[in-house]
Amino acid sequence: MVAAGRPGTDGDAPARAGAGAQHGPTSTVARLWGRLSEALRDRGRRVRGIGGLALQAGLAAALSWLVAHQVLHVSQSVFAPISAVSTLAASLGQRLRRTIELIIGVTVGVLVGDLLLGVMGTGWWQLALMVVLAILVALFLAGSAAVVVQAGATAVLVATLSPSVRDLEIPRFVDALIGGAVALLVTAVLLPLSPLRVLNRAARPALDLLSDQLEATAGALTDRDIDRALTARAKLRENKAELSALVEATQGAREASTLSPVHWHQRHGPVARYAHTAEPIDRAMRNTGTLIRRVVTLIDDGEPVPERMPTAVADLAEAVRLLKRQFAAGQEPVQARERALRAVCAAGDAYREGVGFSGAVVVAQVRTTTSDLLVATGLSQEIANRLVRRAFGGPECPGYLRR
Repeated sequence: MVAAGRPGTDGDAPARAGAGAQHGPTSTVARLWGRLSEALRDRGRRVRGIGGLALQAGLAAALSWLVAHQVLHVSQSVFAPISAVSTLAASLGQRLRRTIELIIGVTVGVLVGDLLLGVMGTGWWQLALMVVLAILVALFLAGSAAVVVQAGATAVLVATLSPSVRDLEIPRFVDALIGGAVALLVTAVLLPLSPLRVLNRAARPALDLLSDQLEATAGALTDRDIDRALTARAKLRENKAELSALVEATQGAREASTLSPVHWHQRHGPVARYAHTAEPIDRAMRNTGTLIRRVVTLIDDGEPVPERMPTAVADLAEAVRLLKRQFAAGQEPVQARERALRAVCAAGDAYREGVGFSGAVVVAQVRTTTSDLLVATGLSQEIANRLVRRAFGGPECPGYLRR
């Protein structure tokens, strides 16, 4: 007979149920509060991220309306602020291109609409034909979605408003020109965003993701924890948003440092170095993915894990963190380079100690990922490869890389 109240038996069930009833509501409230707090923090980060853009858009809309309405006396000046906001809504790094596309699209729409309006008059089928032809001409000339939208929208305005509003076409073109020019003026001179700040904000999530999963993989190797390695692999795969934001930010930083006199001095400094990180960071992500997949296989197959192998992966994680901090401070990433090479040194020690097939691949990926990180710090591929070979070379590994 099983003793009543013995741990793990039915006799303890009422007590457990009572405890669950006692702590359940509190636990639920705590979880809900945690989710709400995280959601509020996420919204706060989002507002801080686009706060500068909101100010730019508001100022550009007001100035473009004043120029069109008060200075040039354009009759339908509502389109100037719309054009300004449309330009600023473009991705960072594409605002100059968006302004040009805006003007091309409006020009196409005005020309096609005016031509057909004079020949065929107005009506539902004339409107349809104008829009179709404007879009086709825009696609032929540029092929950009922004050009197509502006051409089609302008054709609609010409077809529907021209019979009741005189001289609509020229003001529409002038509005587009004013809106785009004012948007660029605000972006470059009046309220320029800091290129370094834009890059830091965009690079932080990507570099945090990479360093966190490398750190988790180092722990998985140490503990032979395959579940932890699988989780790291799954999280690293979800990197598209982070990489897209980084690519967009590098384009924006180049544009800002080129157009804005305030930031011209940064074109050849930290911004220039930082702006070339997107591609090597992308490669580092992909090579780390291969590294983690092989760690999963290594653990599953029971291959040996030399003591220095987890150290190598942990050093890679720390190198990424140092890269983020030194870039954010506008410093030459010397410490990040040293820590990345230390990872290669540790990987070489692990290889010479003895590894299996998957272990050899892990070592190779440490070398490759380190090379990517060195290129991200501003070194050429040739120099990066030479430093990696030297750090891997056993007794020739520089003493300051050993610990």
